[in-house]
Amino acid sequence: MPGDRLTNEDRRHIAASLAEGLGFAEIGRRLGRPASTIMREVTRNGGPDHYAAQQAQEATERRARRHRKAKPPAPPVGDSSYGRDPQAVQNLVESFAGLLEQQGMSRTAARVLACLYVTDSGTLTAAELVERLHVSPASISQTMGFLEQQGLIKRERVPGGRRERYVLDDDLWLRSTLAAMHMNDTLAAASQSAAEVLGATTPAGARFGVAAEFLLLVNETFRRVMEQWQRNQSDRNAEHQP
Repeated sequence: MPGDRLTNEDRRHIAASLAEGLGFAEIGRRLGRPASTIMREVTRNGGPDHYAAQQAQEATERRARRHRKAKPPAPPVGDSSYGRDPQAVQNLVESFAGLLEQQGMSRTAARVLACLYVTDSGTLTAAELVERLHVSPASISQTMGFLEQQGLIKRERVPGGRRERYVLDDDLWLRSTLAAMHMNDTLAAASQSAAEVLGATTPAGARFGVAAEFLLLVNETFRRVMEQWQRNQSDRNAEHQP
């Protein structure tokens, strides 16, 4: 079957077919396998001129044994502060990241933000993120560049050292909402212009006119929410002043 591993008999058939001068596509057709599968099998075991069924079988078995003996992945790194269950924290990171993914964010970016969000300090270094998320340093670097560009995180130098750490503060959703408002304003202006070009009374023009009206109404609601948020923040700050 195409999804099954090659057997010793398959490998003997491959060796015999190569000796006949058959190509990968024809060998694959006879075995009911993709040509790419045959090509990988032959290439990793000496090539068309040196492929031997028994040696290929033994090499495959050695690779399988090494894979079984491989060190198991490290357990998830959760935050055990305040007596928290690290596994429960890790589950929270994954579930919260899943929600962010549903909003269109990439998996790594969503997991990074979730991981930062559940820390009490709101800060982690690249090395700490690599350890917690089990991804490559290059993946973290690329993701952080994107998040920083979007204004979702900040980068700062670790005091007394050369390393940098990434910071997520309480204004994350404020900045995200402001960015959405800016995009809504741009889309509303473009929609109004489109309605004028197409004719406001035509079906296409009316469609753009309705879109502009809706986007402007959404932003007006957002502005009222921002004003209320600022008043709440001022009240909270006043309560904490001596």
